[in-house]
Parts: sequence; C-alpha cells; structure tokens
Amino acid sequence: MGLLGLWGFVPFILCFLVLAYVPYQTHASSRSSISRKNLVLDPSLKGLCASVVIGHGYKCHELEVTTKDGYILSLQRIPEGRYESGGIGTKKQPVIIQHGVLVDGMTWFMNSPEQNLPMILADSGFDVWIVNSRGTRYSRRHISLDPSSEEFWNWCLDDLVSYDLTAVFDFVYNQTDQKIHYVGHSLGTLMALTSFSERQLVHQVKSAALLSPVAFLSHMKTALVVLAARSLLSETFTLLRVAEFNPTGVLVKGYVRSICAFPGVDCDDLLGAITGIPKLMN
Repeated sequence: MGLLGLWGFVPFILCFLVLAYVPYQTHASSRSSISRKNLVLDPSLKGLCASVVIGHGYKCHELEVTTKDGYILSLQRIPEGRYESGGIGTKKQPVIIQHGVLVDGMTWFMNSPEQNLPMILADSGFDVWIVNSRGTRYSRRHISLDPSSEEFWNWCLDDLVSYDLTAVFDFVYNQTDQKIHYVGHSLGTLMALTSFSERQLVHQVKSAALLSPVAFLSHMKTALVVLAARSLLSETFTLLRVAEFNPTGVLVKGYVRSICAFPGVDCDDLLGAITGIPKLMN
C-alpha cells in the first residue's frame, strides 16, 4: 500500500488493533453473545468454503476474479439456502458482501449459521457472493508480482474501488445477468460511496446496505487519533521498508502491549478512546 493510502488508514488501523488484540471473551449483541467459540474453523482445509461454509450444509463455490492491474481475488458463492434442493423456482437475486479493513470474508462467519449474514441471506433466497480484497489471506496472488515484494503492496483505496470492486461487480453481473444488491461494512461502505460518487457501477446496482458507514474522518478528534495522525506513522513504515502491514506480526503485537501498559491507558475502553464515547450506546 502506498504512503498516502496508508496515511488515510491510520484511524482504521488503530480501531482494528483494539478489536484484534485487546483481551476479551465475548462482546454483547442484541441477539446473543459473539465469541470465538462459535467459529468453526478447520485449519487443515484450504479456502473459505471448505473451512466454514460447507460443513454447515451449504453449497459453496470457490471462484477467482483477476483485476485489470493483475491481482487475483478470491470470491465465494453460496447459491442457495441450506435446505434447498436447487434448480427449482425463480432466478435468485445476487448479493455482493464486502468486508471491512484489515479483515477478509471470514469475518462474516464468526457466529452460528443463524447469525451469519451470508447464510441468513442464502436461506432467505438470495444468491450470495463474498469478496476477499487484495492482500487478504485468500487474495494474496498476482499474475506477476510476489506478495513478498514491495510492488505487490503498492496500492491504495482508489485501487480497491477502481479495480477490485469493479472487477467483482462485472464478474457477478456477467454471471447472473441481473442488477446486484450490495452489502458493505466499514471500509466496504467507503468503497461503495467512492464508486457511486464517481457514477461507477450505478448501472449494475439494485440496492446498497451500508453497515457502520464511513465517509469522512474529520469528526474523529479524540486525543489518541490526533496523536496517531501526528506521529508520522506512515512515514515510519516507509523508512523501515514495511510494505505489508501485518496486524498479527510481532511488531504490532508488541506495540499494542506497550500502549496497554502505559499509565492511564485503559485497554478495556481503548476503542472508546479512539472513536469517542458513543452517545447512542444501548
């Protein structure tokens, strides 16, 4: 990822670090608790379909989409619900589901099938397509570049919109010959808003549901965010020749531990320290 692109992701990176590494067991939700124990993952299996979808009784197909700039994206399709026999009924409406920053399609499968959005949509009669953006665990390939090279990571948000999102929409549209419903979370909403504002893809979209939408970051004025913005974080990565930001790496883990150990920093409420205290928290 380029210098300017990484700079724009600083607030997202901070939020992700908190969610990924602050010690927790469960997070409360309106329906039940969300915990790691609900994730059924077999590390010996390759691909998202085999790991977390097929075992629950759903059909799932692994597909690939190549962008115009050469990145090979992994795409999963759940064509029908768990208890459907297939081949009968009306043509299903396609839904593209785009994950947020620094995660991948796996993020939609952290709960039981009754609480996983792709499976809920499939059981409700939709043709579900799950995106894995470039650089994520299932989309670390390029027609000529190696993920270990700096060139592989020389991209920014604009490329996710112009290349990744466009390639996926074109592929699904050509496969289904229908306008597409879109569901994006966090970064996925920013990608959609950027595309729609440029009048891209609008002829292929039937509806858009934006979860935790992000458009502008100027209202994030907490001390921790201001400090991060002034800390020359992206310049530091560039000087250290860190092309890939790996949130599971030793450096990042050590950085988060040092933050949590700092006097006066409450890691139990570090997310609030970054985003601000929510006024509408239930």
